[in-house]
Amino acid sequence: MKSKLKPLESLNNAFGVVATAGVALVLSAGVASAAANCIKGDRKAPYTVGWANIYSVPTWMKQTEGTIAAEVDELKKAGLVDDLVITDAQGNAQTQIQQIQSMIDADVDAIVVIAGSSTALDRVISDACDKGIAVVNFDSLVDTDKVTAKINTNSNEWGGTAAQWLVDQLGGKGKIIVMNGPAGISVSDDRRKGAQPVLDANKDIEVITETNTEYNVAPAQEAMTSLLFANPEIDGILSLGGALSAGSVLAFDRQGREQVPITGENARQFLELWKEKGLKGWATMQPNWLGALSVYTAVQALEGKDVPAFVKVPLPIIDDSTIDSYLARADQFPADGYIYSEYDRALFDKLLAQ
Repeated sequence: MKSKLKPLESLNNAFGVVATAGVALVLSAGVASAAANCIKGDRKAPYTVGWANIYSVPTWMKQTEGTIAAEVDELKKAGLVDDLVITDAQGNAQTQIQQIQSMIDADVDAIVVIAGSSTALDRVISDACDKGIAVVNFDSLVDTDKVTAKINTNSNEWGGTAAQWLVDQLGGKGKIIVMNGPAGISVSDDRRKGAQPVLDANKDIEVITETNTEYNVAPAQEAMTSLLFANPEIDGILSLGGALSAGSVLAFDRQGREQVPITGENARQFLELWKEKGLKGWATMQPNWLGALSVYTAVQALEGKDVPAFVKVPLPIIDDSTIDSYLARADQFPADGYIYSEYDRALFDKLLAQ
């Protein structure tokens, strides 16, 4: 079974390895011995995988689901997966709980999930684990440790590194606006928490206001437009999401305001605006292929492999020295999508070997 994508050099260098495309992986079918958490060793391939999505509207989610579907297709070819069950909670944590419960009742073999609440899902996730279902939680995490694995970048590091870059750009003094994702979503809250120690250490940086919006350009632009009317002096934008950054840049532009240093993510629109307008920018990435890695991890666990309880994915840095390498691949991604790094099974295996 060969993967179709190559790993991004910066991610592989973080592990001291450069992997190559087309690395073959042999997974043994049959009854597995228990090794990882939640796994009882009584499930047999081919497996049914459930994808409990919190919401499917944002392009980031659509791209992530695409990596999940692609990975399932590869596992089907190997005889390891026979079905992918997809649900969409439309942003409602209670709906997501009900949908996960339905997966448990249907006795799926694995559930991959982005949590709509860090606490509300704990009971149903624990119940799935107790029933021997491989549960892999990525991106927005639950509080309970009764899962097979959690997979994520370090959101605290994300926020802290972004805040430090902005402080350095401003020479340690200035008025800034903080743009957050939805409140109550762990990845958003953790990025903000990570930024706070840096802000606390730089007393001449004044946070004049903050926003919480969906990770979409339109609401972010609307929110920033209102803030521009209310705040005539803004020196920098600590944006903790890529679509948020694009919305901010568009709002500044349409109000005729001079652009200021801004952080963000690998959203294609933000990176293109950055290059087009010569912004002072910094960005990192929450790779969409965390979804594919989660499916792969679940199947590895079901096959009796011991997988880490937490898989940390390193954060690549996008700056003036690397932005061109991302934009060179822009046409491979939706105009409102995210230019995520390349990956393959060799990278997945390296991440799981931590």
